[in-house]
Amino acid sequence: MSVNSASTQEHDKPPSTAGDQPQWLVAVIANLKPEHHDVHEGPADAGAEYDKPETIQNIRNALEAGGHRSIFLNADENLPFALRETKPDICFNIAEGKGDDSREAHVPALLALLGIPYTASRILPNAISLDKVLTKRLWREAGLPIAPYQEFTSADERLNPELDFPLFVKPSREGTGMGVDLAAKANNAEELRKRVQFVLDTYKQPALVETFLPGREFTVGVLGREDARRYARRPELYAEDGFHRFPILEIDSHRSITPGVYSHAAKAKDMDEQGAPGYLCPADIPQSLHDTLQELAIKAHKAIGAQDVSRVDFRLDSQGNPVLLEINTLPGLNPAISDICIMADAENLPYQDLILEILYLAASRFKMIGPRR
Repeated sequence: MSVNSASTQEHDKPPSTAGDQPQWLVAVIANLKPEHHDVHEGPADAGAEYDKPETIQNIRNALEAGGHRSIFLNADENLPFALRETKPDICFNIAEGKGDDSREAHVPALLALLGIPYTASRILPNAISLDKVLTKRLWREAGLPIAPYQEFTSADERLNPELDFPLFVKPSREGTGMGVDLAAKANNAEELRKRVQFVLDTYKQPALVETFLPGREFTVGVLGREDARRYARRPELYAEDGFHRFPILEIDSHRSITPGVYSHAAKAKDMDEQGAPGYLCPADIPQSLHDTLQELAIKAHKAIGAQDVSRVDFRLDSQGNPVLLEINTLPGLNPAISDICIMADAENLPYQDLILEILYLAASRFKMIGPRR
């Protein structure tokens, strides 16, 4: 399939069925984590979201074990030319992008322009999810529980009277704990102004300030969509509503290098490394809270138009009620340390099956496969 002809593929290529074994050339598109970071190039945690070579290789191994060919394409300025040269049938996109505040939408936008199928969410959900303030507005419109918040574009803005200390301050358009450490918790006005200025100066973007939530922290994986059982390799994974409910993962930050705060420094540590948080899966919680977290995660996923896979983060408020924090439409897929992979491992879902489910859900959207017979 050529890049030029890819735009007609959805209509012209006859669909296979789940009973056939397609053999595709799958391009894994990602940004590689730099080996060294120049402090003059940006904040110390710049590139924290990028992937290690072993993550990319693990994804490729899973794809090839499923009968496909794979290549790796770096998500840089040469990507358009690499796509034209390699002519992939479909792309497995985990690219975080580079540059501005909609960077996670760059690769989906390019692939849509070229008419090349790709995995996970499309352009708009990827742009929305990275903008924490816009995401919260959509969740609030959908009636989902969020903490009181305010976006600061200068450190001297008047504080919304709904907000009481302590407050939590972080960049409004970053992920992977970037800009989050113990100083992100502001206990008074002086600490708040100082931290907001730090975010503005360091990350060149507005600061999100929200009520600090003192309770337990959880992350919840979402896989599937309403018609997933018609196309999935393993339809038994999905409930009647089309979604697979992973075991809930609790993040115990009290034992981490930044007690009580799930920081970039804590996230960067291996699971068994000193200073890493505890990853407790399945979480030891009442069934009612378990069910509520899973249903809220699916609603949060739908509210921003996410597709096929995401991960939603929660924290409990002072009364023990779950509150939405943020959503990741490109959840990490490092089999050793990524949250959604920990969830899959806890239910004995093989990594290969997780990767191939994401691939086939995407392929069905682009009519590369038809419904199961």
